[in-house]
Amino acid sequence: MSLFRIQKKLSKRLIFSLLVLLICAINAGRVAATEYSASFKNADINEFINIVGKNLNKTIILDPSVRGSINVRSYDLLNEKQYYQFFLNVLEVYGFATVEMDNGIVKVVKAKDAKTAAIPVVDDGTTYAGDQMVTRVVPVTNVSVRELAPLLRQLNDNAGGGNVVHYDPSNVLMITGRAAVVNRLVEIVHRVDKAGDQEVDIIKLKYASALEMVKIVNAIQQSSSGTKNISSSVLEPKLVADERTNSVIISGEPKSRARIVKLIKSLDAELLNEGNTHVFYLKYANAQEVVDVLQGVSKNIDSSPGGTAAQSSANQSLSIQAHEGTNAIVVSAQPALMSSLTSIIRQLDIRRAQVLVEAIIVEVSEGDGINLNVQWGTSNGGTQFQDSAVTTGDIVAGTQSDDAAISALAQISGGIAGYVGSNWGVVLQALSSATTSNILATPSITTLDNQEASFIVGDEVPVLTGTASSSGIDNPFQTIERKEIGIKLTVTPQINEGDSVQMIIEQEVSGIKNDTSAVDVIFSTRSVKTTVLAKSGETIVIGGLIDETVNETVQKVPLLGDIPLLGFLFRSTESSTEKRNLMVFLRATIIRSDETMMELSTRKYSLIRAVQEKQRDLGINLMPNAIPPVLPEWGQSYEINPDNFIKSGSKTKKPTTEGVN
Repeated sequence: MSLFRIQKKLSKRLIFSLLVLLICAINAGRVAATEYSASFKNADINEFINIVGKNLNKTIILDPSVRGSINVRSYDLLNEKQYYQFFLNVLEVYGFATVEMDNGIVKVVKAKDAKTAAIPVVDDGTTYAGDQMVTRVVPVTNVSVRELAPLLRQLNDNAGGGNVVHYDPSNVLMITGRAAVVNRLVEIVHRVDKAGDQEVDIIKLKYASALEMVKIVNAIQQSSSGTKNISSSVLEPKLVADERTNSVIISGEPKSRARIVKLIKSLDAELLNEGNTHVFYLKYANAQEVVDVLQGVSKNIDSSPGGTAAQSSANQSLSIQAHEGTNAIVVSAQPALMSSLTSIIRQLDIRRAQVLVEAIIVEVSEGDGINLNVQWGTSNGGTQFQDSAVTTGDIVAGTQSDDAAISALAQISGGIAGYVGSNWGVVLQALSSATTSNILATPSITTLDNQEASFIVGDEVPVLTGTASSSGIDNPFQTIERKEIGIKLTVTPQINEGDSVQMIIEQEVSGIKNDTSAVDVIFSTRSVKTTVLAKSGETIVIGGLIDETVNETVQKVPLLGDIPLLGFLFRSTESSTEKRNLMVFLRATIIRSDETMMELSTRKYSLIRAVQEKQRDLGINLMPNAIPPVLPEWGQSYEINPDNFIKSGSKTKKPTTEGVN
């Protein structure tokens, strides 16, 4: 090989080596350019933050409260990611934190103020590490966040920027703090939540009652465990009875569940006798009515397509009897059927709501009347027409006796003017009348829900319905029927869901009408029969009647009464008008508790007592020594002591009343 070729080959290798060295130098410069020193001695924290921001090309805003100096000694060079975490670590040690905004700006504030700032909100799908402030939302499935949150607060930096909040409706936790601490708390939550995730066993009983079986097993567990602690109560299985399917539901650890399942199956054995007998003392329901329901239900169980042979044999030995004296039910049945009947009795024997129905009846009437007539007569007693007060013959007769005339004038109502001659007389009578009346009745009645109740205040009037008094009948007789008149109220309430009441109302106001021309008694009746829906405590109108009557009566002498002008001397004219306004109002009040009943009763009682006290203060006219009676105060009994009567002449000392609570 020639010398020229050798030199040329060496030149190429030299150039290649120089290029490699140049590239390595450039890369080494770049690596050195991204490594930062972490040594700061007695450096002002503001200057430290400025240096970090300049090195990382970040815009950092400082809170005015950021003050102090730092001491950090490091012999290693840090890359960019490590350098930023070093920056966060230093701020965390000195009680500060960063809040990164969406536009890349970083704010440095006190750690306790960071939890209310715009820090990132992350879930289980996003991972944050280090001392960056974050808020994490953690859903919990098997345990209660209300009980878990206080435990997590003890592990968090609550004095700094940490916080743990729970939300019961969604059963989630919201944890705020440094990312590393938050991740640790989330890991604890996940492990605790898995510990509460337990399977369940469902044991369907054939002979025993699920409710009684749960009571027996719980009693065995309490006696065997003795004094309970937290760990034993957590591992102890929990039992729930499903009365609808007569099953026992068991939750807990597998070994504990297996032990309870074995115990229940050994206890669920068929009894050798025909069944057991229970006595149920009812508090609210009627024993006979409940017995009718239970007998119908037991027949349906026996005839159901899914009924087993055990159910059929149980129904054959079934016995349900009512004891009215103690309002109790005696049931003999197999345990499975007994459990179903017990559940039905418990649901039927409940306190029923009551309804106070108050009807307000208002009737206002007014009438006007005018009577104008002229009477002619002679001493023989002749008259033109009959007047309701007096006849002209009486006046004419007064010429023979002044006392008779005075007696006759006393019977005339209105204004009169007249003349009495030797054997004839004339009287002009004018009468104007006005009548008004205001009738107010407030009948009220309290009854149970869906229970009809009636109320009447009035009289029984005998009415002749038949008679037999002819000569051909040996035993003459009359048949009489008594008719009730007065104020009647019949109501059947039904409480709807909420505070409304549907009621079947029958309201009647009746009386006797005065009419002498009728052959028998005339009854005036105003009644309403309707079904209404009323809100508890509100007043509604259920009926009304407004009528007006105009009557005009003219009596006259034939021919003479028709003469123009002079005809008034031979006529009697009577005109009357009557207006009546009848309205019926209703108010229903639902009573669900003893307190509401007590409040209504106290109000009514106090009203009557206040009226009596007012009458006692006013006294009785013409009887100054008489003292009207007054009801005792609410809640006290009324007892009269005979020794307290002191009589002195016609004066009697008021008897004292002794109240007994």
